[in-house]
Formats: sequence, C-alpha cells, structure tokens
Amino acid sequence: METLILSEMNNLFGLTNKIAIVTGGSGFFGAPISTGLAEAGAQVIIASRDAAKCDQFARTIREKGLLAEGMQLDLEDEKSIISFVKNVQERFGRIDILVNNAVSREGFSDLGQMEKESWERAQRVNSTGLMLVTRSVISVMREQGSGNVINIGSIQGAVGPNFPVYGDTGMTSPVNYTYDKWGMVGFTKWLANYYGKYNIRANCISPGGYGPGVSQLQGREEFVENYKRLTPLGRFANDDDIKGPVVFMASEASSFITGQNLLVDGGWTSW
Repeated sequence: METLILSEMNNLFGLTNKIAIVTGGSGFFGAPISTGLAEAGAQVIIASRDAAKCDQFARTIREKGLLAEGMQLDLEDEKSIISFVKNVQERFGRIDILVNNAVSREGFSDLGQMEKESWERAQRVNSTGLMLVTRSVISVMREQGSGNVINIGSIQGAVGPNFPVYGDTGMTSPVNYTYDKWGMVGFTKWLANYYGKYNIRANCISPGGYGPGVSQLQGREEFVENYKRLTPLGRFANDDDIKGPVVFMASEASSFITGQNLLVDGGWTSW
C-alpha cells in the first residue's frame, strides 16, 4: 500500500513526457528552475539570447541523466520568438509548460534618474517580449487543448519597496522593476481568466530575496542583516526553495490552481 501511495504521489508531482520552456533558463532563478523541472522528468528547453551559455548549462543537466537542451531566443526580436516557438513545436510535437523567467535589468534606476530610452529598452523584454513569447506559446497550447504558463515575479509585485532595509549601502529598488512585476501579476490573471476555457492555466510565483544572488554582493552586510531580521524565517531563499514551488505549479498537483500569485518569501509580505 505504501509503495502504491508513493507511486500515485510521484505521478501527481512528476513531469515525465512534459515539454517545458524556461526563458532566461541558465540565470540566477533560471538555473534552479530548469534543473528542478528536469529532475521532475520534464524535457527542458533552456532559452536565452546567449546560445552558448544555454548549451553549456543544458549539458550539465544532461550529465545527470536528465533531459535538457539549449536554444537561442532573443525576446527583443519578434522574428526570433516566432522562429523559436516553431522550432520547439516541430522538434518535440507540443509545449506543455512555459516559464517566463527572463528579465532585463538594463537601465534599472530611481525615477529621478530614469531616462526614456532606458525605460523603453527594458520594456522591450520585460513587457513586449513577455507578451510576444506568451502569445506564440499559448497559440500552440490552445491547439493541443492544454498548457501551463508560470510567470516568475517578485515580492516587488506584491508590496511596495521597503527602502529603509537598504540602510546606507547605496542599494535601492528600481522603479521599473516594481512596475514590471506588478504588471506581470495582472498579466497572469488576465491569461488565467481568458484561457481557462481552453484548459490552459496561468500562475505567478513571486520569490523574495535569493541567497546565491545576495552572496555576490560586496559591502552589503547592513542590507543582509536588515533583510533577515524582517523575514519571519530569518534567511534568504535557496535553490530548493525555488525548485519546489515551480515543480508544484507545473505539475498535476496544482491542476485546480490558476490566476494566483504564490509568494515564496519566507514570510516577508505577511507582516
């Protein structure tokens, strides 16, 4: 009986035979997301502008006996997006999961320092690119009668920035990051409500501070201590904290969940 129960749970959370795209799939969040999906059994397509980096990371996943492939995708180029989605569909026959993880951090700054050109350049990826790749993939999902879109947001798309947490470090929360992530949550809910009738789900996962990223910061001890103190669990997220929610949202374990924003923040937004 115990073996049967374990088998049923593995099937519920497993992603065997699923085709998953992860944009920005070799970056900070992208690497654990891609790895987690592959560990759950999915064929993962790691996509970004840097084809060599995608190929290299895909090889590291394949060396573990898992399924991964790197493909080039330029979210600033509509032709690149259309060609990429067509290539995935032709090679694998379907697209089950799209993880919109890529983000352009170009020109991130405070409002008073923001230049029109920098704002528009970032939006070509964070807004227009997001829309175009989702539109192309959802057309495939609609034809096949099923699909799952997971958008990687941030706590900055759920609450306003807590500027005092940065102290005297010189760090800040860029105005366009908050704008982008709040917009992503609204976009997610629109997708869920409109495409639910086609058996397509859409959810957002919004992480808080991520340890591997913070570890690269120099001279930011004040921010680190403030952040931990203001987080009920008292720490930053690690790779497994990112993997678990993504696999859950990608699997049949969450088959009746759509239009939601799952906060993975150690309690940061619960105060």
